[in-house]
Amino acid sequence: MTEASTGYPASLSIDYPDRDLNKLTTFFRPFAAIPIWIVLAFLVGATVAWEEEPWRFQGYVLGGFVFLPIVLMIVFRQKYPRWWFDWNLAIARFLTRFAAYIALLRDEYPSTDEEQAVHLDIPYPDAKEGLNRWLPLVKWFLAIPHYIVLFFLGIAALVVVIVAWFAILFTGRYPKDLFDFVVGVLRWCLRVEAYAFLLTTDRYPPFRLGE
Repeated sequence: MTEASTGYPASLSIDYPDRDLNKLTTFFRPFAAIPIWIVLAFLVGATVAWEEEPWRFQGYVLGGFVFLPIVLMIVFRQKYPRWWFDWNLAIARFLTRFAAYIALLRDEYPSTDEEQAVHLDIPYPDAKEGLNRWLPLVKWFLAIPHYIVLFFLGIAALVVVIVAWFAILFTGRYPKDLFDFVVGVLRWCLRVEAYAFLLTTDRYPPFRLGE
């Protein structure tokens, strides 16, 4: 059976570190992450801008993802260029490795290109047969209920990470239940991204943390 028939067509799992984590790098995690954060800032920084003359909209990247060109290609050509998809997938994987590091889920320094312990997959869509050509115009709006839920889940995840920070410093371990919750929030975010911004699926994201 395929991914589409057994689960949502955007999957994320992170290997649980069933070992003692590095307490020193955990304590200094916000500072240790600065170099990779700078790389991300240059790579995925917003590039949306307006020109006063002749009032031409230049923006085409959303948080590092190719977005507006894909909207236009699906609407007018029913096509999703493969290299745009590959770029978006690579950015999503890099961002998730960074998020896992910041959230203390792993203590390996996030690679710019290697999978490491963060397993993220999004199937390449058949734009002509599998995607409605008009939905990209409204998906961002239809996903508003998810934005609201994710706002509160994000606050809860931040609290959980702080609790986990203390737990790792005292015990060396990330409590499994807290780990699963943070991974679940990241998985939920990924599904919303795949639907509303990466535009790889028309299946509305489920309201759940699990796979």
